[in-house]
Amino acid sequence: MDLSSCKLDIDELINEFAEFEQGESTAFRDMKRVWLSKRFSYIYEARPPSNSSYFMQALYAHAIGYIICPTSLSRRLGGLYCLYCLYETQPFKPPFKIYISLGELKKLKDLVVEAKEKDIKVVSVLVKRMLDMNIFLFGFVDINEGSVAERVNELTDLQNAHIQVAYKKLLANTRIEHFIHMDLGMELDLDVLKKMSTEYTNAKSLAIKEGGEVVDVQNIKHISEDKNTIGDIMEHIAEDWNVQKQVFYRQTGLNQHYSEVQQQQLEQQQEAADEDYDKELEYLLSEA
Repeated sequence: MDLSSCKLDIDELINEFAEFEQGESTAFRDMKRVWLSKRFSYIYEARPPSNSSYFMQALYAHAIGYIICPTSLSRRLGGLYCLYCLYETQPFKPPFKIYISLGELKKLKDLVVEAKEKDIKVVSVLVKRMLDMNIFLFGFVDINEGSVAERVNELTDLQNAHIQVAYKKLLANTRIEHFIHMDLGMELDLDVLKKMSTEYTNAKSLAIKEGGEVVDVQNIKHISEDKNTIGDIMEHIAEDWNVQKQVFYRQTGLNQHYSEVQQQQLEQQQEAADEDYDKELEYLLSEA
């Protein structure tokens, strides 16, 4: 994915901010003016149809590059302001968080300290707001040690780990897993229900037929003509349940996890059975 044009746009934005009104600008309001004058939010029009995470992390990484580089204070602040604006204006819901390594975080802290010394109060306020909003994801891969792809891979691994933890917490000591994997037809004893339903339908038809010989049954005759029995309806519900369950499995991958758990349980049971057999065999041999 070639994002060189987007990175050039960020370079131009920060350079124009640094040279705003023929001076070394440090004010956040100047970045907002430059951003709006360049209609910089149109940068998202270049986003790819897929892999949005890679796209956003590439933009974030380029802005962070200005924060950590040994350049002028104006350009480092431009990188920080650009980073914040990229996060706030992104079109994705929920928004992609900003991956930042511990080394980069230290550089950000140094920037805040330097800004305080120069009485640029907006910097500490802005960084505190970013931390309060919990927009950072902290990792170990520095920008000069790995590519954006490595950043995305680390984020993916982190998200997968969170999903697995959430899955274990969700299903721990509950019957949710039972309901996720249950066979509704078996739970309802569908074959017995269909048999009872058919017998009831036949009995109902016979009762109305015999009653018609002595009373007027025109107003209730339609009851016996109903083609859909309760057994048929429940069978249809069970089929829909199975279809939705398969869709859920494909979307979450839980069926694979469940199969692995089942396989582990079977292996443990087999190992226990083998151990019992070995003990019994050893006992019989000792008695012989």
